[in-house]
Amino acid sequence: MHVNGVIWGAFSTLFIGLCHWVVPRLCGTRLWREGWSWPLLAAWNANLVVAMLLLLAGWNRGWEVGELPLGNVVVLLAVLLTLTVQMLMTIRRRRETPLYVSLWYLIAALIWTDANLVLLLVGPNHMPGINNAAWHGLYIHYVVGLWITPAGYVLIYYFLPASVRAPIYSHKLSLIGFWSLAFFYPFVGIHHYLYSPIADWAETIAIVSSMMLIVPVWTVLQNFFGTMIGQWRDLGRNLPAKFLIVGSVLYLAGCFQGSVEALRSIQEPTHFTDFVVAHSHLTIFGTFILWSVAGVLYVWPRLAGAPLASFRLANWGFWLITLGIGAMALVLSAQGLQQGYMLMAGAEFLDTVVAIKPYWWVRTFTGLSMDVGMSLVVLALMRTSLGRPA
Repeated sequence: MHVNGVIWGAFSTLFIGLCHWVVPRLCGTRLWREGWSWPLLAAWNANLVVAMLLLLAGWNRGWEVGELPLGNVVVLLAVLLTLTVQMLMTIRRRRETPLYVSLWYLIAALIWTDANLVLLLVGPNHMPGINNAAWHGLYIHYVVGLWITPAGYVLIYYFLPASVRAPIYSHKLSLIGFWSLAFFYPFVGIHHYLYSPIADWAETIAIVSSMMLIVPVWTVLQNFFGTMIGQWRDLGRNLPAKFLIVGSVLYLAGCFQGSVEALRSIQEPTHFTDFVVAHSHLTIFGTFILWSVAGVLYVWPRLAGAPLASFRLANWGFWLITLGIGAMALVLSAQGLQQGYMLMAGAEFLDTVVAIKPYWWVRTFTGLSMDVGMSLVVLALMRTSLGRPA
């Protein structure tokens, strides 16, 4: 529930909503068939509620990030296909001739994910043996790398220049980042199954591709930090930009961790430990959720027709979230390494669990910090809508 709730509920819902702001402005025209959006919103949210209830009741298709019951996957795909048509038709009818980089990533994210959900429809129950594991490795990383990643790039490539009122640093870097992501990411999924019966050559391709992801990651980050040249002095009062830049720093750390984690020598002590959980939290929450929150902080006051009701409240939320996710990542990485090396030294599994128990207490408090911080941001947004400055 947690993983699917964050990916399809928190991030994807925010992303789809923000696309309704971004796409018409980049295209210079109203959204095509905008009347479809309310029924799509209702279908999307109702489907998520039903899916969560069914997961609670024990329905599970057996794939990590692919646990949703088949009927819910069908609805998910139907909504995304309809959204794809709506967005592509808006782009086709655009009045702004240049296709800004956010739109490249939007087109790619929607098409790639429509195809990936077809893999999810047929994968868990129609592929026997080790081939099923390989298929799952591809699917799970297509969710992360061909949905969440390009969708996140849609947001930061739009909201960072907009929030600091500066043009994007380099169009050429945008090209390198886009095409290197498209070329390298489709091959990385099998790095989840090193030391398995999957062919060594396939595992090696996944490892090399994982290391080569340094190219798109460092390229896009150079673009983001380059955009901030001359803008740093105003960062303190610019909440959207603060969330975007902190998310970028965490993205650098999380992606470096993910790439080296794919090496056989690093995966041996870290696989099946909380070191992997640290990586996923750094990237999914620390980067893409933070980028989504930045987009909401930019859009919400403009929709409400009023400035943010309480900068102080939202700023406290920012720091609690930042300190929480940063500390959580450090704690999870440390306990994962300790457990991994204890297991390699021949310790019993239960002994390793006892040894890392104190870390979990700290992790709990870091999670509470993130929860309280996010609640403060939501409260500031709600006060903005209700017209109650604080």
